[in-house]
Amino acid sequence: MGKLIRKTYPLELSIGVLILIFGLSFFLSAQIFEVTFREILDGTPALFGMFLVSCAVLVMVLILWEEFLFPIRIRPSEKGVEFKNHRNKLRTQLLIYLAIPVIYVFVYIEYEVSIVRFLIGALINIAAPVVGRLSPGLKNYNDFLKLTNDAIVFKNNEKAAKLPLKMIQHITLVKDQRGVLHKLVVAMDGREVVIDIDEMELEAYYSAIDRFVTLHYPELVRIDNNNER
Repeated sequence: MGKLIRKTYPLELSIGVLILIFGLSFFLSAQIFEVTFREILDGTPALFGMFLVSCAVLVMVLILWEEFLFPIRIRPSEKGVEFKNHRNKLRTQLLIYLAIPVIYVFVYIEYEVSIVRFLIGALINIAAPVVGRLSPGLKNYNDFLKLTNDAIVFKNNEKAAKLPLKMIQHITLVKDQRGVLHKLVVAMDGREVVIDIDEMELEAYYSAIDRFVTLHYPELVRIDNNNER
Protein backbone atom coordinates (compact mmCIF):
# COMPACT_ATOMS: atom_id res chain seq x y z
CA MET A 1 0.00 0.00 0.00
CA GLY A 2 1.46 3.34 -1.05
CA LYS A 3 1.27 6.64 0.69
CA LEU A 4 -1.91 8.59 0.00
CA ILE A 5 -0.83 12.02 -1.22
CA ARG A 6 -4.14 13.71 -1.94
CA LYS A 7 -6.87 13.83 0.66
CA THR A 8 -10.35 12.79 -0.37
CA TYR A 9 -13.70 13.67 1.13
CA PRO A 10 -15.08 11.37 3.86
CA LEU A 11 -16.79 8.34 2.32
CA GLU A 12 -20.20 9.28 3.70
CA LEU A 13 -19.98 12.77 2.18
CA SER A 14 -18.77 11.42 -1.17
CA ILE A 15 -21.62 8.91 -1.36
CA GLY A 16 -24.07 11.64 -0.38
CA VAL A 17 -22.81 13.85 -3.21
CA LEU A 18 -23.17 10.98 -5.69
CA ILE A 19 -26.72 10.28 -4.51
CA LEU A 20 -27.58 13.97 -4.88
CA ILE A 21 -26.14 14.05 -8.41
CA PHE A 22 -28.06 10.91 -9.31
CA GLY A 23 -31.31 12.34 -7.95
CA LEU A 24 -30.91 15.65 -9.76
CA SER A 25 -30.02 13.99 -13.05
CA PHE A 26 -32.99 11.62 -12.67
CA PHE A 27 -35.51 14.45 -12.46
CA LEU A 28 -33.73 16.58 -15.07
CA SER A 29 -33.76 13.63 -17.48
CA ALA A 30 -37.55 13.92 -17.54
CA GLN A 31 -37.02 16.71 -20.07
CA ILE A 32 -35.41 14.24 -22.46
CA PHE A 33 -38.47 11.99 -22.30
CA GLU A 34 -40.89 14.92 -22.10
CA VAL A 35 -42.75 13.57 -19.08
CA THR A 36 -44.31 15.65 -16.32
CA PHE A 37 -43.84 15.36 -12.57
CA ARG A 38 -47.35 13.90 -12.32
CA GLU A 39 -46.47 11.21 -14.87
CA ILE A 40 -43.38 10.36 -12.85
CA LEU A 41 -45.48 9.91 -9.72
CA ASP A 42 -47.96 7.79 -11.66
CA GLY A 43 -45.19 5.46 -12.85
CA THR A 44 -44.52 6.44 -16.45
CA PRO A 45 -42.89 3.73 -18.64
CA ALA A 46 -40.02 6.21 -19.13
CA LEU A 47 -38.88 5.70 -15.51
CA PHE A 48 -36.39 3.00 -16.46
CA GLY A 49 -35.01 5.19 -19.24
CA MET A 50 -34.60 8.05 -16.76
CA PHE A 51 -32.82 5.66 -14.41
CA LEU A 52 -30.42 4.63 -17.19
CA VAL A 53 -29.65 8.23 -18.16
CA SER A 54 -28.95 9.02 -14.50
CA CYS A 55 -26.58 6.04 -14.37
CA ALA A 56 -24.76 7.42 -17.42
CA VAL A 57 -24.36 10.76 -15.65
CA LEU A 58 -23.05 8.96 -12.58
CA VAL A 59 -20.48 7.07 -14.67
CA MET A 60 -19.33 10.39 -16.16
CA VAL A 61 -18.94 11.89 -12.68
CA LEU A 62 -16.98 8.87 -11.41
CA ILE A 63 -14.54 9.15 -14.32
CA LEU A 64 -14.04 12.89 -13.88
CA TRP A 65 -13.93 12.64 -10.07
CA GLU A 66 -11.34 9.88 -10.25
CA GLU A 67 -10.13 10.21 -6.65
CA PHE A 68 -13.37 8.53 -5.53
CA LEU A 69 -12.51 5.21 -7.19
CA PHE A 70 -8.78 5.73 -7.65
CA PRO A 71 -7.09 7.46 -4.67
CA ILE A 72 -3.74 9.00 -5.64
CA ARG A 73 -0.83 7.17 -4.01
CA ILE A 74 2.91 6.98 -4.41
CA ARG A 75 5.02 3.94 -3.61
CA PRO A 76 8.51 5.02 -2.53
CA SER A 77 11.35 2.50 -2.57
CA GLU A 78 14.80 2.57 -1.01
CA LYS A 79 16.21 4.12 -4.18
CA GLY A 80 13.59 6.78 -4.77
CA VAL A 81 10.11 7.24 -6.11
CA GLU A 82 8.39 7.03 -9.50
CA PHE A 83 5.47 9.22 -10.56
CA LYS A 84 3.42 7.99 -13.50
CA ASN A 85 0.02 7.71 -15.09
CA HIS A 86 -1.56 4.58 -13.60
CA ARG A 87 -2.41 2.18 -16.42
CA ASN A 88 -4.84 0.03 -14.45
CA LYS A 89 -6.82 3.15 -13.60
CA LEU A 90 -7.02 4.12 -17.27
CA ARG A 91 -8.12 0.66 -18.34
CA THR A 92 -10.87 0.64 -15.73
CA GLN A 93 -12.00 4.12 -16.70
CA LEU A 94 -12.18 3.12 -20.37
CA LEU A 95 -14.17 0.02 -19.50
CA ILE A 96 -16.79 1.81 -17.43
CA TYR A 97 -16.88 4.66 -19.96
CA LEU A 98 -18.24 2.26 -22.59
CA ALA A 99 -21.43 2.04 -20.53
CA ILE A 100 -22.29 5.65 -21.44
CA PRO A 101 -22.71 5.29 -25.23
CA VAL A 102 -24.36 1.88 -24.75
CA ILE A 103 -26.96 3.44 -22.44
CA TYR A 104 -27.73 6.29 -24.84
CA VAL A 105 -28.05 3.97 -27.84
CA PHE A 106 -30.45 1.74 -25.88
CA VAL A 107 -32.50 4.71 -24.70
CA TYR A 108 -32.72 6.12 -28.23
CA ILE A 109 -33.92 2.79 -29.62
CA GLU A 110 -36.38 1.92 -26.85
CA TYR A 111 -37.95 5.27 -25.93
CA GLU A 112 -39.51 8.29 -27.55
CA VAL A 113 -37.27 11.23 -26.75
CA SER A 114 -36.89 14.92 -27.49
CA ILE A 115 -34.14 14.70 -30.12
CA VAL A 116 -32.51 18.05 -29.35
CA ARG A 117 -32.42 17.54 -25.58
CA PHE A 118 -31.35 13.93 -26.01
CA LEU A 119 -28.44 14.89 -28.28
CA ILE A 120 -27.31 17.68 -25.95
CA GLY A 121 -27.35 15.37 -22.93
CA ALA A 122 -25.64 12.52 -24.81
CA LEU A 123 -22.96 14.83 -26.22
CA ILE A 124 -22.09 16.24 -22.79
CA ASN A 125 -22.06 12.79 -21.19
CA ILE A 126 -19.95 11.20 -23.89
CA ALA A 127 -17.51 14.06 -24.52
CA ALA A 128 -16.76 15.28 -20.97
CA PRO A 129 -14.90 12.14 -19.77
CA VAL A 130 -12.92 11.94 -23.02
CA VAL A 131 -11.80 15.57 -22.88
CA GLY A 132 -11.35 15.70 -19.11
CA ARG A 133 -9.60 12.40 -18.34
CA LEU A 134 -9.36 9.74 -21.02
CA SER A 135 -7.70 11.67 -23.84
CA PRO A 136 -4.96 13.26 -21.65
CA GLY A 137 -4.40 9.94 -19.90
CA LEU A 138 -3.97 7.99 -23.14
CA LYS A 139 -1.79 10.69 -24.66
CA ASN A 140 0.57 10.42 -21.69
CA TYR A 141 0.12 6.67 -21.18
CA ASN A 142 3.84 5.88 -21.00
CA ASP A 143 5.08 9.08 -19.38
CA PHE A 144 6.80 8.98 -16.02
CA LEU A 145 9.21 10.83 -13.76
CA LYS A 146 11.56 8.83 -11.54
CA LEU A 147 13.59 10.55 -8.83
CA THR A 148 16.36 8.58 -7.14
CA ASN A 149 19.51 9.27 -5.16
CA ASP A 150 21.58 8.66 -8.30
CA ALA A 151 19.63 10.11 -11.20
CA ILE A 152 16.52 11.77 -12.56
CA VAL A 153 14.84 9.65 -15.22
CA PHE A 154 11.81 10.74 -17.24
CA LYS A 155 9.78 10.16 -20.37
CA ASN A 156 7.45 12.72 -21.91
CA ASN A 157 6.00 11.51 -25.22
CA GLU A 158 9.02 11.40 -27.55
CA LYS A 159 11.44 13.04 -25.10
CA ALA A 160 13.20 10.80 -22.60
CA ALA A 161 16.43 10.99 -20.64
CA LYS A 162 18.41 9.72 -17.70
CA LEU A 163 20.21 12.55 -15.90
CA PRO A 164 22.87 11.39 -13.42
CA LEU A 165 22.92 13.58 -10.30
CA LYS A 166 26.72 13.86 -10.40
CA MET A 167 26.45 15.67 -13.74
CA ILE A 168 23.69 18.09 -12.65
CA GLN A 169 24.78 21.63 -11.81
CA HIS A 170 21.43 22.83 -10.52
CA ILE A 171 17.68 22.17 -10.75
CA THR A 172 15.26 25.06 -11.19
CA LEU A 173 11.72 24.54 -9.91
CA VAL A 174 9.52 26.55 -12.26
CA LYS A 175 6.26 27.53 -10.58
CA ASP A 176 3.21 29.39 -11.77
CA GLN A 177 1.64 32.46 -10.18
CA ARG A 178 -0.06 30.27 -7.57
CA GLY A 179 3.28 28.83 -6.50
CA VAL A 180 2.43 25.42 -8.04
CA LEU A 181 5.29 23.51 -9.61
CA HIS A 182 4.86 22.77 -13.32
CA LYS A 183 8.38 22.31 -14.76
CA LEU A 184 11.84 21.17 -13.73
CA VAL A 185 14.76 22.76 -15.55
CA VAL A 186 17.90 20.68 -15.11
CA ALA A 187 21.21 22.42 -15.92
CA MET A 188 24.14 20.20 -16.78
CA ASP A 189 27.31 20.52 -18.91
CA GLY A 190 26.36 23.95 -20.18
CA ARG A 191 22.92 22.87 -21.39
CA GLU A 192 19.42 22.73 -19.97
CA VAL A 193 16.93 19.88 -20.02
CA VAL A 194 13.34 20.99 -19.45
CA ILE A 195 11.08 18.37 -17.86
CA ASP A 196 7.51 19.46 -18.62
CA ILE A 197 5.67 17.72 -15.82
CA ASP A 198 2.61 19.83 -16.63
CA GLU A 199 2.39 17.92 -19.94
CA MET A 200 2.73 14.46 -18.39
CA GLU A 201 -0.65 13.97 -16.65
CA LEU A 202 1.06 14.28 -13.28
CA GLU A 203 -0.88 17.18 -11.76
CA ALA A 204 -1.90 15.06 -8.77
CA TYR A 205 1.79 14.70 -7.89
CA TYR A 206 2.97 18.31 -8.17
CA SER A 207 3.26 18.87 -4.43
CA ALA A 208 4.91 15.49 -3.84
CA ILE A 209 7.46 16.12 -6.61
CA ASP A 210 8.19 19.60 -5.27
CA ARG A 211 8.67 18.23 -1.76
CA PHE A 212 10.87 15.31 -2.86
CA VAL A 213 13.19 17.44 -5.00
CA THR A 214 13.51 20.11 -2.30
CA LEU A 215 14.25 17.60 0.46
CA HIS A 216 16.52 15.20 -1.47
CA TYR A 217 18.45 17.62 -3.69
CA PRO A 218 18.65 20.75 -1.49
CA GLU A 219 22.12 21.77 -2.72
CA LEU A 220 20.92 21.73 -6.35
CA VAL A 221 17.55 23.45 -6.04
CA ARG A 222 16.65 26.89 -7.29
CA ILE A 223 13.13 28.32 -7.40
CA ASP A 224 11.69 30.39 -10.23
CA ASN A 225 8.20 31.76 -9.66
CA ASN A 226 8.15 33.99 -12.74
CA ASN A 227 9.57 31.79 -15.47
CA GLU A 228 7.47 31.60 -18.63
CA ARG A 229 9.09 28.50 -20.12
